[in-house]
Amino acid sequence: MRAPELSGDVWLNTGGKQVRLAELRGKIVLLDFWTSGCINCLHVLDELRPLEEEFADVLVTIGVHSPKFLHEGEAAAIEAAVRRYAVHHPVLNDPDMRTWSQYAVKAWPTLVLVDPAGYVVHVAAGEGHAEGLRRVIGELVAEHEAKGTLRRGGSLYVPAEEQQAELAFPSKAVATAEGRILVADTAHHSVVEFASDGETVVRRFGSGGRGAADGAFDIATFAEPSGLTLLPAAVAEQVGYHLLVADTAGHLLRGINLINGEVSTVAGTGNQWRNGETDGPAREIDLTSPWDVAWWEPAGGVVVAMAGNHTLDLFDPVKGTISRYAGTTVEGLRDGALAEAFFAQTSGLAVQGNRLWLADAETSALRWIEDGEVHTAVGTDLFSFGHRDGDADDALLQHPLGVAALPDGTIAVADTYNGAIRRYDPESREVATLANGLAEPSGLLVTEDALLVVESAAHQLRTLSLSADGTQHAGDAHAVRRPPSVLAPGEVELSVVFTPPPGEKLDDRFGPSTRLEVSASPPELLVDGGGTGTELTRRITLAEGHREGVLQVVAQAASCDSDAEHPVCRVTRQDWGVPIRFEDGGPGSLQLILAGTA
Repeated sequence: MRAPELSGDVWLNTGGKQVRLAELRGKIVLLDFWTSGCINCLHVLDELRPLEEEFADVLVTIGVHSPKFLHEGEAAAIEAAVRRYAVHHPVLNDPDMRTWSQYAVKAWPTLVLVDPAGYVVHVAAGEGHAEGLRRVIGELVAEHEAKGTLRRGGSLYVPAEEQQAELAFPSKAVATAEGRILVADTAHHSVVEFASDGETVVRRFGSGGRGAADGAFDIATFAEPSGLTLLPAAVAEQVGYHLLVADTAGHLLRGINLINGEVSTVAGTGNQWRNGETDGPAREIDLTSPWDVAWWEPAGGVVVAMAGNHTLDLFDPVKGTISRYAGTTVEGLRDGALAEAFFAQTSGLAVQGNRLWLADAETSALRWIEDGEVHTAVGTDLFSFGHRDGDADDALLQHPLGVAALPDGTIAVADTYNGAIRRYDPESREVATLANGLAEPSGLLVTEDALLVVESAAHQLRTLSLSADGTQHAGDAHAVRRPPSVLAPGEVELSVVFTPPPGEKLDDRFGPSTRLEVSASPPELLVDGGGTGTELTRRITLAEGHREGVLQVVAQAASCDSDAEHPVCRVTRQDWGVPIRFEDGGPGSLQLILAGTA
């Protein structure tokens, strides 16, 4: 089909100029539909960088920012996200999701290739498509160069003015026994040590360059570090480092010796986990965007919030091993036994004795683990959020990233996308607001007499009094504004499209190469056809007594080089949460594109 024209309200990285597809004839255009709070979208930004460099003279990448949360649609928020993640291509803010709807997008992230003649030629949902895109782009270059319809040279990218500050989008903080404050300076790819005043810089771990180099504090490199935890003294003495760092974009755990300043890699390979081993020697297991870390005695090690695949891992620094601790990799909110629970981009951890508190960002939830069971204090599902205080059953958060246990037994929450600090009382189950008007608070640190807030988008630390009284905020409830798919109640054909990239084929020599898992929220929405199978097409039955709900679909496909002597295989996976609405006479089929065209 001919690619619809782009529409939105603000263009970034273009010097204010509006970009029209009609002006890009002769170029290959890659549309990246993303939203700044989606971890899979952040993975795709990294996947696209080599492609943008390789095809710089023929490829125009345009980010279409279609927000999931209300805050993400604000111009200041998307401008901050573009800076935070070093996005170096034009970005269109699509707050009303008009361009999203025109392209019939159903998932974050989705990539759409438009050929030099202005036609959509390839669609891919999820992450892991870099090699497939490279091959499709290569074919388009050859085809249109032969036709004389390929235009080379020129760039639409206009960098924004640089902002200088001591910190750049910091995320988490911890305090040493001596009172010094360590802060993950995320966009500066380093960890900063402040004196107890939180203002005087003592030293910086990391050169400021993005990378994974070990060594002395001034030459080591990190990649968007986030979570920090201090090891118990006896453990630190055994392993030779004191501070554990979740090096998020590097998919690593790093250790810092606070005496000699040495930085070392202690877990991860540097490759992002796709579908391999999860348990074993820590340096041999792939990780995926570890976002926070916490030493928790009941677990016997460091719990790692593995935001990239919605699980929790357990790292044993003494044995040098890592293993899956909780979660299934399905994104959602489901309580119960550790191995069966669903999480959604866990981004904050806090220890309170035998309880481990969790900030689950994508379900806007506050949760905890105790005695091998997962519980939810605040939050309902992937699509409900807001800023509302009161009884926990009615209270709402919006994409929280941080959590802390306060001395009085209550729990503070960095309610990031509401720009607020909230407090939950486990005894009364009441939620109150401690502070408003903050710029994306992402981390919390309890000191002797104050609550230190890592105010990420303001690039600073802010101090709040622990004696502050909470106020009641009777704000509105919101829901993700993604347009629902209209279906007829009853039996529906669900199909996932996957076309292997050029030069690859599905390889069934060692078993099925595809996998499809289907569930629903609420569970009773799905009468028949749920569960896991190997075919990408399935008949499902939806309950006729419901008007709307969410169909959760996880699809996976493995394709291998078709002609190589030693073929390389690649796994593609996407997790859809498709809002559906029932209408009599509606379509009896739902098609989702994993890779290819409809």
